Amino acid sequence: MTHPSFQTQRAQLERGHFIRVVNYHSTPTAARDELAAELAGFARDYAAVTLDDLDRLFETGTWHKDKPGLIPVFYEGYRNSATVAAPLCDELGLTGWFPIATSFVDCDPEYQEAFARAHWISLVEEDTRGGRIAMSWDEVADISGRHVVFPHTAHHEGFDTVLSDADIDREVVESKRRLEAVTGQPAPAFVWLHGSSYGQSPRHDHAVKDAGYRYQFANTMIHRVN
Repeated sequence: MTHPSFQTQRAQLERGHFIRVVNYHSTPTAARDELAAELAGFARDYAAVTLDDLDRLFETGTWHKDKPGLIPVFYEGYRNSATVAAPLCDELGLTGWFPIATSFVDCDPEYQEAFARAHWISLVEEDTRGGRIAMSWDEVADISGRHVVFPHTAHHEGFDTVLSDADIDREVVESKRRLEAVTGQPAPAFVWLHGSSYGQSPRHDHAVKDAGYRYQFANTMIHRVN
């Protein structure tokens, strides 16, 4: 990819040729109307961004739609991502992006609250009323047909706590294999806990790249890795 000049980038921003990323976590039913109103406003002012759209942006350096793009990101793999967030995106014509902590989904529902509290996954009262807190794998497979799902590590870990080769394989590589086995399609992106950027640790950067991810999501940008 040829990187556009500063002047070209500035001109594209002035014309609205950019992508905005908005992050969410738990989306409880009690807050559905509030979320619906917010997403409806985004759907009015922004264009949906599919994986193909993102690929095209990185390949050409130019945003090709009349409106700026919007990527709503729903983190962790909460069950309400499947029951609240994804249906709202469907209704509004938005493509949701869902980074999933794969071991959270794997966890027996009886232990999901304990798993969440031990792995920096925030809970609201509605999440703790009994039953499944994380999506089922069937729900993951279902939303992957309309939206973009990708690993948020296996255990919701930051790169600074993933130290051994076995840790890296479990959190970076095996989480990808697990997700791909369910969705039947390549996992295109990866994101660490805390949204750490590509470029902070060569060892972890190489692991993400070698695993075959195209993108690494971070708090301040989306990195093209492969």
